[in-house]
Amino acid sequence: MPDSAAYYFNRISLNSKDASTMVAAGRAALAQGKTAEAEIQFDNAVKATKGKDAKVLTMIAQAYAESNVKDVSKALSYVEAAHKANKLKDEPTLMIARGDIYLKQENGGGEAMNSYDRAIMADANNVLAYYRKGQLNVRSRNYNEARTAFDKAISLDANYAPAYNALAETYFYAGKYDDALKNFQKYTSLAEKSSDTDAKYASFLFLTKKYPEALTEVQKVLGRDPNNVTMNRLQAYTLYETGKNDEAIAAMEKYMKTTPADKVIKEDNVYYAKMLAKGGKGEQGIAMLQKAIAADPTNADLQNDLAQAYLSSKNYPMAISTFKTKMKAKGGGELTDQVLLARAYTLNKQYTQADSLYNIVLTARPSYVPGYLMRAQANYGLDPDSKQGLAKPFYEKYVEVAKADPAKYKDGLVEANSYLGYYYYQKGDKTAALPYYQQVLALDPNNQNAKSVVDSMTARPKTATKAPAKKK
Repeated sequence: MPDSAAYYFNRISLNSKDASTMVAAGRAALAQGKTAEAEIQFDNAVKATKGKDAKVLTMIAQAYAESNVKDVSKALSYVEAAHKANKLKDEPTLMIARGDIYLKQENGGGEAMNSYDRAIMADANNVLAYYRKGQLNVRSRNYNEARTAFDKAISLDANYAPAYNALAETYFYAGKYDDALKNFQKYTSLAEKSSDTDAKYASFLFLTKKYPEALTEVQKVLGRDPNNVTMNRLQAYTLYETGKNDEAIAAMEKYMKTTPADKVIKEDNVYYAKMLAKGGKGEQGIAMLQKAIAADPTNADLQNDLAQAYLSSKNYPMAISTFKTKMKAKGGGELTDQVLLARAYTLNKQYTQADSLYNIVLTARPSYVPGYLMRAQANYGLDPDSKQGLAKPFYEKYVEVAKADPAKYKDGLVEANSYLGYYYYQKGDKTAALPYYQQVLALDPNNQNAKSVVDSMTARPKTATKAPAKKK
């Protein structure tokens, strides 16, 4: 906040006998971009101390380090002067300033890291030096090293808020959103509240799929900053994720109209398409996705979203075509792509093609439990009256592999046991059918079909009623 910084630096009255007041005036000028004016004040401070006060020289180096001045030659001259005044000892504050100055250079990362390491060697408990090391590692995408540095800073000062904020960002870049949220919550408990903090918190909540909580935070920020682009975007997304689709469409339409074109991202078109498809406007949604693909034709995720939009619109041939195009672009696609294409074939009643793909998937990954259920369903499509029992071996295999976690696979197990029970029932083998229907009831006690079948098969046969005896 350069204007605010300049205001407070300027409140320090100049004193010809106190060089630090001249440094303050120079810092105020630098904050406002008045480099020439700042240099005059710094020169005066150096003259007042005859260039021998290491603290004053370090403060000037810090001033350049925190400024937007890109030319580091002047700044480094003060670093060297301060280092000499310190009798060539690595003073931690100066070394950190040196590192910050080198970070302004495109290839200055090595010298910056060297500076922070020198600060730590001079003071093993210097929290800021570890924090800076972490920041530099994040910049170079060394996330493990960054986490180690931030953890060390926190171990030295458990209330050092910036480290929690940086650690949250590190986990975010590493895709570990739950850890990111946890650390950001710790940061917010220590830092002062602001719109930026609330906005970031909302983003982390969204990424961890805590959509109702994210929506609350988003609307809190928009109450203070109604034109916040990111929060307006996130409001539409979270409304969709919380099942408020009509409100989501309205929010997205407003966002699209008021946001500059260069601020609209491809995910906006994807979410808008999902909203439109859910709202019964599938063709409009498909058009949105096609627009997004035109802007980014190599994006496989967009191709996948388009295929899913076709599925939602029950345009199965186009879904199949889109999945195949995506897989061709990826050199045959991954197993996930083959599963999605097989599912589209099943919905389009192309059961033979679906079965063939499921066979490939399960051969490559026999531990993929849902695959056996999907293959069973495709074979049921080929044999809907179950006379041939084409689905039987796959339902049996599904029961075998899914029974390890019946809570997770409950619906599939109900379907599989129902099929197997019916298969034996219509074959006339009620003894073999009964255990399957009983298993259905164990999983779903309210299943009326299984209940009636079990009742009919376990009911005792009625005994003949004796005729009343004649009276004598």
